Amino acid sequence: MILFVAFGALLLISFGVTALLLTATKSQKVVDRRILAILMSGTQTSSGEPLEQQLLKLDPANKFRWLNTLLQKYHVSKRLKVRIIQADIKTTPAMILVTSAVLTVVGFVGVSMFLNILALQLGVGVVLGYLPIGLLSFKRARRIKAFNAGLPEAIDMMGRALRAGHSMTASINIIAEQSVEPVRSEFNEVFKQQNFGLPIRDAMQQMLDRVPSQDLRVVVTGILVQKETGGNLAEILDRTSHTIRERLKLHGEIKTHTAQGRMTGWILCMLPVVMLVVINMINPGYSKVLVDTAIGKMLSYLGVFLLITGGLIIRQIINGIEV
Repeated sequence: MILFVAFGALLLISFGVTALLLTATKSQKVVDRRILAILMSGTQTSSGEPLEQQLLKLDPANKFRWLNTLLQKYHVSKRLKVRIIQADIKTTPAMILVTSAVLTVVGFVGVSMFLNILALQLGVGVVLGYLPIGLLSFKRARRIKAFNAGLPEAIDMMGRALRAGHSMTASINIIAEQSVEPVRSEFNEVFKQQNFGLPIRDAMQQMLDRVPSQDLRVVVTGILVQKETGGNLAEILDRTSHTIRERLKLHGEIKTHTAQGRMTGWILCMLPVVMLVVINMINPGYSKVLVDTAIGKMLSYLGVFLLITGGLIIRQIINGIEV
């Protein structure tokens, strides 16, 4: 057991030192983010390599370069790369996967020091290993939510600019200068891409890839349709802004009405675990039968399975309401 603990501690220290030594400079991070954004567009040459890699001969992942190169052909790496760009964080797919692997080993070894229950060891290891991916998903969802919150004001700003006689490009620049984050940075990217000669359709589509928002999709669709069919874009934007605000208002009301259900789900899932810990603190050895006997272990596995299943069912019921 001591060897396992020493191995886990040594692995964690080695990983931390390696990550510290391989940390990129600020300028390298800026270049890497720009190249990752281009990579997501999927532009390729006849050789099959992304165009920017063939021209610049630069690997966008400077941490664990060999591992990132190895993972490029796998779908999970591509999905992680897209989520990293959408979350707007400075990391790489290899860094996330290595961190998950290290946390899994640490959780498994840590539990093994106190309890010899394979299911519990694996469960804690899986939970800790999922933390980096869960944190990535959380930051991605938070950024999309912040974008949706600032989008109606940005649309109104664009409509006012168009009524004042500004062009579409100039109105996008106004949003890039005066709107709130992350709306400002995304529209600033669109403005830069247009200045570099990229058609507005492609620039808008890449923004949709970086921010998978249904509200933004409605706005982009309205702008592109108006450019091909004509019409008063300012009025279209006004109606779109009103619709988005009403949708956000309805979504907030739904979250308010379902708050009790979400809290009930958390209480029902956590209560058995909390009570088990409290009872064992008051009366040590009370749940020993669940660990030492075969039928006790079977009932423990069944209880954990039912808790997870019930939590997923409650979550599906609460989150199944679409606005």
